[in-house]
Amino acid sequence: MHITVIGAGAWGTAIAMAACRHPASHTVRLHARDPDQADAMVQQRQNSRYLPGIELPSGLMVVNGSLGPWVQQQAGPTDLWVVATPMSGLRLSLQLLQHVSAPVAWLCKGFESGTGLMPHEVQAETAPDLQAGAFSGPSFALEVARNQPTALVAVSQHAAVREALVQAFHGPALRVYANDDIVGVEVGGAVKNVLAIATGLCDGLGLGLNARAALITRGLAEMTRLGLALGARAETFMGLSGLGDLVLTATGDLSRNRKVGLLLAQGLSLEQAVASLGHVAEGVYSARTVWQRAQSLGVEMPITEAVVALLDGRLQAREAVQVLMDRGPRGESV
Repeated sequence: MHITVIGAGAWGTAIAMAACRHPASHTVRLHARDPDQADAMVQQRQNSRYLPGIELPSGLMVVNGSLGPWVQQQAGPTDLWVVATPMSGLRLSLQLLQHVSAPVAWLCKGFESGTGLMPHEVQAETAPDLQAGAFSGPSFALEVARNQPTALVAVSQHAAVREALVQAFHGPALRVYANDDIVGVEVGGAVKNVLAIATGLCDGLGLGLNARAALITRGLAEMTRLGLALGARAETFMGLSGLGDLVLTATGDLSRNRKVGLLLAQGLSLEQAVASLGHVAEGVYSARTVWQRAQSLGVEMPITEAVVALLDGRLQAREAVQVLMDRGPRGESV
């Protein structure tokens, strides 16, 4: 296969590396927006900005240039396009890819700021004729780049997209499971980032493992409620993109969203916490949008609501916890 990955951040680079290592000897190009970064990656054979010290596979081609003309020139030999931009860059990327004939998959997780749309809804609005889907699941870019065992979900309503992702990435270190519930997968990928902020806050305040388990469990219930209201299947949230991604992001030390919660618990401002990361923490940007979408559907999401109040500065860290603990008794259910 000829595979093109757009976006040379940590995740885009890691996925390009995984495709390049595949036993089928794929031809893989990684498009970097920044020419200086692309030149440095070619010369150093590593992405020193995002994955320092990890050598790029010898066959990985790093390219750059204005994306629009480049897509038109390169569209012929590409069998799969992978968009590895943050959520904020998805709309433009899909607009530029709207006329390609090969399958397109995106890696970003979240709701679009301003519109409140999930990635597949952005695609339906901007490039409805694409055969497209998402590549998601519990994964840290660093571990994928290191070729450590990982399992991901290829999700699309188009069988050709699912099959292309499986063919491109399923191999010795990366298992790929196919799914057609794109709503469920994308809700899981978005909401888990918000819940990871809450869990980081819990751990940073030293509230204990009981509290962490409660947050993750009730967070999963929140995620499921929103997903069902949007048309997802309940079983999706017990899979890799639901429970799996939530546990990883809420407890893993490599989680940027969890780190935001830890830093807020230490007394840092949101601006200081985000600035210290050096990477995008999608939960910070999607929390309010998740909450607004839930409100519009009449879905109760108290943990998400508390996170939004914390990020907005309306609650301090311990106050957010107390708000949750002061809620009245109720039966356990989704």
